[in-house]
Amino acid sequence: MKTRFLALAAAAVTSALVVLSAPAALATDPVTLDPGFVTDDAGVLDQSEKQAVEDRLEQLSEASSVELFVVFVDDFTAPSDSIQWADTVADDNGLGSDQYLLAVAVEGRNYYISAASDGPLSGGKLDAIEDEILPQMRDADWSGAIMTAADEIQGDGGAGALRATLIVIGIVVLGLLVWLVIALVRRARRNAAIRARGAMPEKPDPNDPFSTLTDEQVQTQAGAALVRADDAITSSREELGFAVAQFGEAATAEFSGAVETAKAKMSEAFDLKQKLDDEIEDTIHDRRAWHIRIIQLCDEIDDVLEDNAEAFDELRELEQNAPRELERVRGERAAIDPVLAGAGAALANLAATYDQQALGTVTDNPAQAAERAALADRSIAGAAQAIADGRTGEAAFAIRTAEQSVAQAAQLVKAITDLGADLGRIESQAQALMAELQADIAAARQLPDATGTIAGVAAATAQQLQQAQASSTGAGRNPQRMLEALTAANTQIDAAIAQGTQAVERARRAQQMMEQTLAQAESEIRAAREYIETRRGTVGSTARTRLSQAESTLTQALDLRSSDPDAALTEAGRALDLARQATASAQADVAAMNPSSYESDDWGGSIFGGGGVSRGGGSGLGGDILGGIIGGLLSGGGGGGGGSSRRSSWRSSGSGGFRSSGFGGGGRSSGRSGRSGGRRF
Repeated sequence: MKTRFLALAAAAVTSALVVLSAPAALATDPVTLDPGFVTDDAGVLDQSEKQAVEDRLEQLSEASSVELFVVFVDDFTAPSDSIQWADTVADDNGLGSDQYLLAVAVEGRNYYISAASDGPLSGGKLDAIEDEILPQMRDADWSGAIMTAADEIQGDGGAGALRATLIVIGIVVLGLLVWLVIALVRRARRNAAIRARGAMPEKPDPNDPFSTLTDEQVQTQAGAALVRADDAITSSREELGFAVAQFGEAATAEFSGAVETAKAKMSEAFDLKQKLDDEIEDTIHDRRAWHIRIIQLCDEIDDVLEDNAEAFDELRELEQNAPRELERVRGERAAIDPVLAGAGAALANLAATYDQQALGTVTDNPAQAAERAALADRSIAGAAQAIADGRTGEAAFAIRTAEQSVAQAAQLVKAITDLGADLGRIESQAQALMAELQADIAAARQLPDATGTIAGVAAATAQQLQQAQASSTGAGRNPQRMLEALTAANTQIDAAIAQGTQAVERARRAQQMMEQTLAQAESEIRAAREYIETRRGTVGSTARTRLSQAESTLTQALDLRSSDPDAALTEAGRALDLARQATASAQADVAAMNPSSYESDDWGGSIFGGGGVSRGGGSGLGGDILGGIIGGLLSGGGGGGGGSSRRSSWRSSGSGGFRSSGFGGGGRSSGRSGRSGGRRF
């Protein structure tokens, strides 16, 4: 019985809302406009005045895109507001966007220009027209008021707009011309700069000394370098001739080779210059590259000749001091005798410890050192004989040969001791690496290894380590090969450890992300549940379904939390997404029932005696109290998904919304602007 009573009460409330929200009907029929532009139901115009204003309004229609209709009545009644009355007449007579209606109440002494919201005349313009005709309305100069209104609408027949348009076009054209001139000037300057720069790079390259030079500068430098290099070769050939005559061909063979090398480079440079000068047109990039190559070749020629020029100078100085230099070389030769005597023993000691392959670079060094010492002895004897015979040039060459032979012999013996020291350092490095590998193997065995990859690498590294430890002692060992094998094993196990460490880090991050996503999903689900429960009369089935799915998916995620973190993370993400969908759907349902979308401001107070309904949030009277409490009573607490139908049936058409010209406002007519305007006179 109680449920039936509540249902009847809810139905009564709904019916009352619908009745109260219904729009008020007009009490009288609107005026139908006469043919032409003027309807004079008040009889204020005589025949000549009416014809004059008709002609003027016809002229307005032809001279512009706007038409003005005029209606005179005694008073505005049903409705009595000038705005509503004029808009109603305009709508009922089918006036378009560019058609305006001047409605005048002669006895009521007020008027208004009805306009469509998308009409060509602005509200400010219409207000200005109404102000302009006010004095004539007060003087009952009806035809004069119409003429003035037409003049104000037409203005200068569009000439002002045309002038403004032409001015704008002129400014645009002038701007384009200025832009074009500037662009052409910039382009000309850019092209001139490009022509001046040629193939020169726009931005200097720190590694290219030629990048800061123009093509012309490069060409100038290439020509100068070509002349300078050719002169240097000519001078070197002349000096070589003197050197051959002074020191002999054997002593100057190296110098002859240097001159021949310089001549070959010079020939290449001349070939490039010929290509630059022939009748075949070359690209600017080829010309720049060939000029740069010529400069480089000339620089190489200078370096070759300069190095040999220094050698020539040293040889001449050696010739001038041949006896003294011979004694110096004899002393150096005698000093290496103890070194030569210990070379064989040093090599034997290394051979007793290390593999022959490790000693391959010094195996014949003692013999080679002895040969160099013998050559030095022969050269010293030849130099002494040449000095005695007065052949100082040959003596100088022999002294130089002896000097170089002694230096090479000492270097060969030193290479044996240097190799022994190097092998000792390599063994120390290998020992340190073996200790590092032991630590790496222990660390690798502590990492999670689902596929067994890390274990395999650790086992292979341990085997390699055992082999290295076994071969690190005793005779015939090869430290270089042992270090290479240990380095390869270290690289492999380092990669495996890095992979395992990354897997651990990924697992940690996945666990952290899973926990964060679970917490976020729980929070979102809780918020959605509370939102829906407090608005259950408004929220439909979609939001409830998504919430249920979110809770079920979250349960699955929690079940997988320990056994499969990756799958748990995926399910937690799904739960979070479903919870957000539930919240969004619920908010949409509440928004559909939100009284803030109604045009009426006071229907709640008229039914329940309260004040106005809040327009700000989703917990308004219509959305929660009526939709939730009454809907919950009718349906036993479960709200349906019919929010949109409720909105449609409870929507109030509203009233008011216009500013009256001295009278109370009624409902706004559709299709016209309903602007605030009109005047009393």
